Amino acid sequence: MKVLKVGEKIAKYPIIQGGMGVGVSMHRLAGTVSREGGIGVISMADTGYLEEDFDKNPMEANLRAIGKEIKKAREIAGEDKIIAANVMVAMEHYAEIIKECVKNKIDLIISGAGLPLDLPEYTKGSSTKIAPIVSSLRCCKLIIKQWVRKYDYYPDMVVIEGPEAGGHLGFKLDELEPDKKPDLANITKEVVEYIHEVEKEAGKEIPVISAGGIWDGNDIQKYLDLGASGVQMATRFVATDECDASQAFKEAYVNATPDDVMIVKSPVGMPGRAICNEFVQKTKCDRIGIKRCYNCIKTCNVATTPYCITQALINSVKGNLNEGLIFCGSNVGRIKQIVPVHDLMQELVGCLN
Repeated sequence: MKVLKVGEKIAKYPIIQGGMGVGVSMHRLAGTVSREGGIGVISMADTGYLEEDFDKNPMEANLRAIGKEIKKAREIAGEDKIIAANVMVAMEHYAEIIKECVKNKIDLIISGAGLPLDLPEYTKGSSTKIAPIVSSLRCCKLIIKQWVRKYDYYPDMVVIEGPEAGGHLGFKLDELEPDKKPDLANITKEVVEYIHEVEKEAGKEIPVISAGGIWDGNDIQKYLDLGASGVQMATRFVATDECDASQAFKEAYVNATPDDVMIVKSPVGMPGRAICNEFVQKTKCDRIGIKRCYNCIKTCNVATTPYCITQALINSVKGNLNEGLIFCGSNVGRIKQIVPVHDLMQELVGCLN
């Protein structure tokens, strides 16, 4: 079976668990996925939301929690396994968060929700590997050319997120219409062909990872056959015993139907995919007052934003679903039960070549 190599470390299976915030993929889920042979990803979106001083000092709480989460994930996974972090470019303290991850010796940083054009600046001189999230060949070329020109650095991995992914999406609203959606398979083939040429220049292997709407082992094999080195999956890992979200959050996934999934507007300035609930319905016609600003997103204007995304995501992950935003992938309606990560991983790799 194809393994997934990141630097000097190797994941037994070509599966990355996607980063999900706030608080959905933390040390327990990420550590367990890595222990079971994949690559677990800790979301760095408001990592410190459970810290006692988060409301008063969110930045300090978040930076403090990063080291704790990485350490706990390693204790679960083992030192030889790969632990990754997902960091959104749109975050207000992006550079500080990246540097704190590097300080705590994270193996890999995956970065999207914006173009991570300056990511190599914050990881230079370290052993931390870096991977941009792209939505098209054009986006991929733009980032790589910037990294090479400005930093003489080639990515260590490239993650393609297609239009069926969960959470924030790197597409315009009209591109998410059924008859206009780009096809992940086509994007994968284009990016793989381009990266083969880049690898010759770089003198190193650059794994291409496909993500968005991948459900089972057959889907994984499909993208491996197209030339990808692996896949990233998020939605299915929510419905696991080890997911860090509340039981109510997980059950919302189990109870969701395909008709419950919709595209929402986010204060980040990007469309997102979420489960339609009371909160989402309310945001369609009302602006939900913001009691305090956490200074989390660069693009958020407190005076005009429809709601506080930090508070909405914290509410949902804690189980206050009627006042929370529940991000999900397009396949959430197919989930029927909550299972251990071990069982899910074995199911996924059971039919791989």
